[in-house]
Amino acid sequence: MNRFAFIIHPISPEDIKKSLKPLSILPVPLLEAITKHFPPFKVSTIRGVRSLTGAETEGWFIGIPLTPRQFLSYPLDFVYKRLIQAGKLAEKLGAKIVGLGAFTSVVGDGGITLAKSINIGVTTGNSYTVVTAVEGAIEAAKLVGINPREAVAAVVGAGGSIGFTSARLLAREVMKMNIIGRSVEKLEKVKETIEGETNCEVEIKRDVSEGLREADIVLTVTSAMEEIIFPEDLKRGAVVCDVARPRDVSRRVEEERRDVLVIEGGVVEVPGDVDFGFDFGFPPKTAYACMAETMILALEGYEGNFTLGKEVTLEQADMIARLAKKHGFHLAGFRSFEKPVLPERIEEVRRLAGR
Repeated sequence: MNRFAFIIHPISPEDIKKSLKPLSILPVPLLEAITKHFPPFKVSTIRGVRSLTGAETEGWFIGIPLTPRQFLSYPLDFVYKRLIQAGKLAEKLGAKIVGLGAFTSVVGDGGITLAKSINIGVTTGNSYTVVTAVEGAIEAAKLVGINPREAVAAVVGAGGSIGFTSARLLAREVMKMNIIGRSVEKLEKVKETIEGETNCEVEIKRDVSEGLREADIVLTVTSAMEEIIFPEDLKRGAVVCDVARPRDVSRRVEEERRDVLVIEGGVVEVPGDVDFGFDFGFPPKTAYACMAETMILALEGYEGNFTLGKEVTLEQADMIARLAKKHGFHLAGFRSFEKPVLPERIEEVRRLAGR
């Protein structure tokens, strides 16, 4: 059996307070000043992952008690030290591959330094994240009454590596797409590639608002450090899949535009009778796509690194999509701003969009 580990961290100081109740009375600056000295630790053991092929795997959640603000504000050397400590713990536990969750894959070089420092494989999970983002956007669009073949799509950040691959995958499903980014030269390459591979008509837009004005399906994957999509930018009835961390979509969209559905990629159902041993806010037997990618590679017996750095190739995306299907992983719903998207919410968007 090939085992895996997955590195996680608290999304907010409140998450730390829930886990470390004796420290819950402390103000946030003091809490973070204390927990920054805590080394990575084993959070739980993950059991019961069983492929359609009969292969099985198990693994561990490894926690680094740093919030997103800490990951982004502390010196890289300090962050790398914590990541390497977590990677070495995964190796010691017996994992053959370790996945990077949330901001552990955002900061620095996307796992490259970690991979050079340990003797097991590393993946950011971004390949399957891209695959499920596109699948999720298309599925959500259908649920709110959009026919993808008649829709206008938009990819924000299409000039980046992840955006490029996301746009190529999405172009297989739609007939028209706006690609949005800062570098016209990079966008020209994206346009040329997509129009050479598919029948999708591509237009280049440098302005986010202009590119989104007519878009029914939006995929946003930038590396911006602040929100770039606001309520006034979006078409009535649009579906927006925000894969970026930090988020590209303002929380105001959720509050002010009830006629728009924002999702954070897809929730993935894990095959078998999986027990994560830890409640990270998902329905039973489901996980983030980045977690699922790590499990898929373990079940496949994959050796070495998979998705590293800031790049995701189309070949990686197609490969992990094929392996996910082989082993029985599939979409099982959506999340929006850390909460599950309920059928009532989808119906609300349909109604307000007049569909």
